[in-house]
Amino acid sequence: MDVSRATNARKLSLCRTYFAVGFAFLPFMWAVNAVWFLEEAFFKPAYPEQKQIKRYVIVSGIGAVLWLAGIITWCVVFSLKRSEWGEFADNLSFYIPKGVP
Repeated sequence: MDVSRATNARKLSLCRTYFAVGFAFLPFMWAVNAVWFLEEAFFKPAYPEQKQIKRYVIVSGIGAVLWLAGIITWCVVFSLKRSEWGEFADNLSFYIPKGVP
């Protein structure tokens, strides 16, 4: 969809919808929202809905970055500590590597 062809009210509605869907543990939607509406929020001439779009874009970007940091942290910690966690980590694992940890 070409956002530039939509009305300002439709842009706000779409931005708000993507922001809300991101709360359903779909942080990818927050990243899409932040990137897709970045130009509308910061680089277009001012219009009434722009202030709300800007807020959604900023919060979506922050949320996506925090989720990404959390996932990377979890992957690193789990990879480094899996063998120390014993049976608990084995229960979390779909694939259990064989051999010396």
